[in-house]
Amino acid sequence: MTHLIRRLLQDQRGATAIEYGLIGALIAVAIIGGLQAFASEGTGVFNRAMDIISAALTGGDS
Repeated sequence: MTHLIRRLLQDQRGATAIEYGLIGALIAVAIIGGLQAFASEGTGVFNRAMDIISAALTGGDS
């Protein structure tokens, strides 16, 4: 029984998987934070483009 416990404590494969999981989670948090920071600016760009397209189709000025 002690041999099994020692072997489990020395096994490093699970630690590597946890490290990769933490790195992936950190990248996801950074991406979500970046998207939230620029969401309103991006929405403004698309709204402006839609205004220009609508004005072009109806013949009005933007």
